[in-house]
Amino acid sequence: MNLEGLEMIVVLVIIVGFVKALEHMGLLEDNFEDKIEDELEMTTVCHRPEGLEQLEAQTNFTKRELQVLYRGFKNECPSGVVNEETFKQIYAQFFPHGDASMYAHYLFNAFDTAQNGSVKFEDFVMALSILLRGTVHEKLRWTFNLYDINKDGYINKEEMMDIVKAIYDMMGKYTYPVLKEDAPRQHVEVFFQKMDKNKDGVVTLDEFIESCQEDDNIMRSLQLFENVM
Repeated sequence: MNLEGLEMIVVLVIIVGFVKALEHMGLLEDNFEDKIEDELEMTTVCHRPEGLEQLEAQTNFTKRELQVLYRGFKNECPSGVVNEETFKQIYAQFFPHGDASMYAHYLFNAFDTAQNGSVKFEDFVMALSILLRGTVHEKLRWTFNLYDINKDGYINKEEMMDIVKAIYDMMGKYTYPVLKEDAPRQHVEVFFQKMDKNKDGVVTLDEFIESCQEDDNIMRSLQLFENVM
């Protein structure tokens, strides 16, 4: 696998996971609009999301699309919230030949903006809105936050290594061609050298966005799922 191929995988696997989660919830079926209820049934859940009008104003989804998303979310998560174990179970189904637990852990933390151990419908739909319909800057800012594990506003080499290794582990040992054991570290060295523009040992948000925008493969991959919904 060459560097360009890995760069696309690193970005694509983030978005593909969301698409798979939507399919898992039955939200991407051809007749999904037939399943829309005129009003949201919120009386059976423990957590009630914000009003649709507020979420419509905060996201790039219409009211009807939010109804579809909420119904699927409620069916999959009757309590109204998702925990980390649910994330791990979903990703384990989509990547049966690898170990997706660490990647699911990092992705869950990126969703869990309040850092309280649970993801509400609002958290889910806000992230989905960015990854499917956000601007390039919004998508890259969200991805930067995923890499910034300790949330200090910078990405260091260890954080990048943790995320890339988690992706390798999730892809599994059956990846073709077979990857060498030190491949993740080699790729991180190249990535980091390219992104750390001022060579101070960390990658800032501006450096991350600039580096990604300079890469045609990453830019193309960000556009692949714009018409999913």
